[in-house]
Amino acid sequence: MNTTRVRAYIYLLIVTAIWGIAGPIIKFTLGGFDPLTFLTYRFGLSSILAILTFAVVKIRLPKDKETFFRLIGFGFLTSTVSLGFLFFGLENTTVLDMSLITLATPLLVTIAGVMFLNEHVTRMEKIGMGIALFGTLLTVIEPLIQNGHDAIRLSGNIFIVGSLIATAWSAVLAKELLRKDVSPLLMTNASFIVGFLSLLPFAIFLRPSILYSLFTIHYTYHIGVFYMALLSGSLAYYLSNKAQKSIEIGEASIFAYLYPIFSTPLAVIWLGEKITPMFTMGAVIIAIGVAIAEIKKRRYN
Repeated sequence: MNTTRVRAYIYLLIVTAIWGIAGPIIKFTLGGFDPLTFLTYRFGLSSILAILTFAVVKIRLPKDKETFFRLIGFGFLTSTVSLGFLFFGLENTTVLDMSLITLATPLLVTIAGVMFLNEHVTRMEKIGMGIALFGTLLTVIEPLIQNGHDAIRLSGNIFIVGSLIATAWSAVLAKELLRKDVSPLLMTNASFIVGFLSLLPFAIFLRPSILYSLFTIHYTYHIGVFYMALLSGSLAYYLSNKAQKSIEIGEASIFAYLYPIFSTPLAVIWLGEKITPMFTMGAVIIAIGVAIAEIKKRRYN
């Protein structure tokens, strides 16, 4: 295995740890900030860092108009859409539900790779993905099965699924931009600037007291925002984009299977969430599907 791939795997392991911890931190921080304020604040901090980065590192915008607009589209999907769905979803659901549902990310990325990048999927992979997606569906609708009327948690789970779809779409755009030699640093920082500019008007209109709230909220919630802006945001997205320049998007997405290793213990110990029989059933079904899809993939590759 060459050093470039090893370096990419190391980057992705760091990203996995950061993003695995991010779920519980988002859930905790939403106790102090509503999702719109949280996202605008977070993107604002990342945008300041982005501007400072651009001032130090001379990065050129793509001259080709198509590539430039793809960069804007990538930024909008990665920040405003994907994270918007995630934050609004986590406000109404549990970190445990989110951890299971996000296990479908590699499968959706693989499907997107087949549809848009002409990547190959074997028959057994399709079977495995179908089983895993069925387990994900059980997790999504668990609130209705368990309680029969928990529409709020169900809506949160649906928002999480929306976030995954946006993530898969943005992964395809990221690979296309990297093939055009767009800098991973530019992609990362442009995403947060686009996110901030697209959300700021809504924040000003819908949250006129947003600045006041920033000065009155307890400092522990600000720590959560700084974690999401600087570590889970600027650092993790940069490392993820840099890693994907060296390996396939399907291979990079496999690291998402490790997120629950970090998020589940924190959800149970820190946030006091409960592991239910339906959660366990969904986890087992997803694990079986993932095993079939990924083991067969390794044999064919």
